[in-house]
Formats: sequence, C-alpha cells, structure tokens
Amino acid sequence: MKSGKVVLALDGMGGDRAPDVVVNGADIARERYPDTSYLLFGDPARLKPLVDKRKGLAPAVEIVPAADAVTADDKPSFALRRRRQSSMWLACQAAAEGRADSVVSAGNTGALLAISMFAMRMLEGAHRPALASFLPTSRGETVMLDLGANIECDADNLAEFAVMGSVFAQVLLGLDAPKVGLLNVGSEELKGHEEVRQAAAWLRRDGSPVNFHGFVEGNDIGAGVVDVVATDGFTGNVALKAIEGTAKLYTGFVRDAFRTSTFAKIGYLFASGAWVKLRKRVDPRRYNGGVFLGLDGICVKSHGGTDQLGFAYAIGVARDLVRYEYKSKLVEGLARLRQVTSAPDSPEEALQASGGTA
Repeated sequence: MKSGKVVLALDGMGGDRAPDVVVNGADIARERYPDTSYLLFGDPARLKPLVDKRKGLAPAVEIVPAADAVTADDKPSFALRRRRQSSMWLACQAAAEGRADSVVSAGNTGALLAISMFAMRMLEGAHRPALASFLPTSRGETVMLDLGANIECDADNLAEFAVMGSVFAQVLLGLDAPKVGLLNVGSEELKGHEEVRQAAAWLRRDGSPVNFHGFVEGNDIGAGVVDVVATDGFTGNVALKAIEGTAKLYTGFVRDAFRTSTFAKIGYLFASGAWVKLRKRVDPRRYNGGVFLGLDGICVKSHGGTDQLGFAYAIGVARDLVRYEYKSKLVEGLARLRQVTSAPDSPEEALQASGGTA
C-alpha cells in the first residue's frame, strides 16, 4: 500500500455543472479521505469563492490557474491542438509529470481520452486503454470493460482487458482472485469470432494472470456470474446503454403502476422503506468513476451530469487506485500475460480459434 499523502489533480471546469459540483464533491471526499489533497485546475475567480464557502476545504486545495476549458462539443483532435491551456490538459499534465498521483475529470470523454493518452502514454505491456466501471448485480458488483474506448479489438487487446479488469477488481473490490469472463454470443468454447476465441485460449493456459471463467452471455452480467466482464468497446457500450435503458424503463413502469389508484398509492406508502433501500442499491452515483485502464498513470472519468456526491465517489475511485498501487500490479499482470501468449498455440487451441474446423 502506498504511504503518505495522495495528491489528486481535479479538472475544475469539466462537467455539466462545473465548477460547483467539482468543488463540493472535493469537500465531501475531503471528509472521507483526510489523507488526500487536491490540485484544482481552472478559473481562480470562480473556484476560490466556492472553496472558501466550504469550511475546512481550503487547506486541502491548491488552486492552479487555467486560462481555458474543454467544452462538451470539442472534438478530441481540436482539444489536443487548441486546448493546451485548459483545466483538463493541465490536470492531466500534472498527473503525467508526477505532481499529482491521479487526475479526475467530468469533462468531454473523447477529449479526456485523447489528452490523457498523449500526456501519460501507455503502460508497459498495454497497447490500448480500456474504459472500465462497475455495474450492480444480484451478487454485488461487477467490473465491465471496455465501455467505449475501442470500437474494434483483436485477441491481444481482449486478453489485456481481462488482465486490466482483474487487477481493477482486486484493488477496488478487494477480491483476491476475481472471476473473469469474456462476453460472447454463447458460453460454448466454439462460439464467437476468432479474436475472442483466441483470447480465451490464452487466458485458459497454465500461468495465466487471471482466474478465467470462460465465456459469458449478456444475461450473465446482471446475474453476477463473474466479477469481471471483458469485451470490445462497441459491444460493451451497447450492453451498458441497454442495461441503463432497461433500468429506466422498469423504474418508469413501477412509478406509473403506483399512480393507478388510491390503493396503489397507499401500498407505495407502506413499501416506502423498501423503495428507499432499492434506490440506494441502484443509485448510479455509487458507481460513478470510469477509469481509462492501461495508461501509464491513473485517469478517472466522472459522468458529466453527476452531482457532488457522484463526483466524490469518482474521487474515491482515484484515491483507492493510487493507495492500493493499481499501476504496479497491472504491470506485473501484463508481464505474466506476455509470457503466456508468447508460447505457440497447441493443436487444440488452434482448432478452437478457427471455429472447430480443421
């Protein structure tokens, strides 16, 4: 475990309700994590009054002037070229140069990925970053990646994502050997395209750095069959949006059902305690804080529309990744993966990767 103070760089101007949400979120996190201090990047004229309003926050915060801000409409290429004095860019640079241990931003996702990749580069053994986050399941929580950073992935990428997700779950969920599954169209070994079958063959080998469960299907995600679900960014993003959309749909159905009659409204009052527990269980703020895994640094992406509590959770994710030395553990895991994948495929593995045809 890392000793001493954890220093986080915060993009003070990123997000739909910045800078208020950022400052208030930092204040909530300050009370939870007294071992953490902040470099707050942005417009001092807007940031300082907000910091001064929160009793006890000022000693934990250093405001760093930034003359510009990345907007929600900025394309990643534009942000790279023209936003080099923005709060997002300077916060990422602080983390890349070691002045901060991590960066947290609720700003433009594409711009944050591009800027963090440029500033931090890739970690040794990783070829692409993957966006990872948590989902509530019937058994607790499951890590899922990639959620949209990479539309197309080869077998190497998928195997690396499995290792990244495994280490992520070890650090943040406290699991010694999290079960890892590759998302596929079926659980049978011969299902899916060549890339996912090849990645599975590598992860099954002796010496694999992950506790590989095998293939999982979409309905296995909510059931919590595995602790980590790895897939390409296209599939992961579609699955995530489908899950979120279905949750909102059923919430609307339940709300409408309790409005249908006086007895239904009375029933809601009797069940109000249970509904409060349910809302807390599935509160998206508790799962706020996606991480670009695979960078030579720690970059946490908060949802742009979150409130101060959600931003505080994102800060907590960044702090825990630093405190429990996620990066060094990932380097070790990726090195073990390279040893496994460098060996030639066995005849059985070659047959499975080809779809079972000679």
